[in-house]
Amino acid sequence: MGTLDLLLIAVGLSMDAFAVAICKGLGMHRLNVRQALVIAAFFGGFQALMPALGWLLGAQFADIVAPVGRIIAFVLLAAIGGKMVYDAFHEDDPAAEEQGEPKLDLRELTLLAIATSIDAFAVGITFAILDAPIVSSAATIGVTTFVLSFAGVAIGHQFGARWEKPSTIAGGVVLILIGVKTLLEYFGITIL
Repeated sequence: MGTLDLLLIAVGLSMDAFAVAICKGLGMHRLNVRQALVIAAFFGGFQALMPALGWLLGAQFADIVAPVGRIIAFVLLAAIGGKMVYDAFHEDDPAAEEQGEPKLDLRELTLLAIATSIDAFAVGITFAILDAPIVSSAATIGVTTFVLSFAGVAIGHQFGARWEKPSTIAGGVVLILIGVKTLLEYFGITIL
């Protein structure tokens, strides 16, 4: 596998994290660089960790994870997207409004990072089969996801700062749709 192949795989794996990062940026009143770095670190870290785990476990657990991986991703993304839509229609916490920015929910962020990196686990299994160098491969995937996720938060913020409530609803709907797309792929229905 060449460098260009690896970079294309990294960008492909990063797209779900990029879309979710945009959704996270939608809720920011102002671009919070610290939060954007934390979000990017979670997504990049999990995208690097999962192929390494897949590579370590090889094909041993592929039969167990592969059948349910997309269902797990669907449940996580749909639940978090639904929560975003729900929150958009309900009163914000007055304490959060006083501070100007909502705090990051690390549990939610962890679930999002897991949901968007399940495919990377399967890629790691493929890397083991192909005898690809896992350290450089995982690092490339992690760094690519980090950069694209940070950019996604910034892009999301640009839209969210102008149209906060509608963009939060749109962000939640996008997460749900990504989850539905993942579930449809589980059933062999490919969209886009």
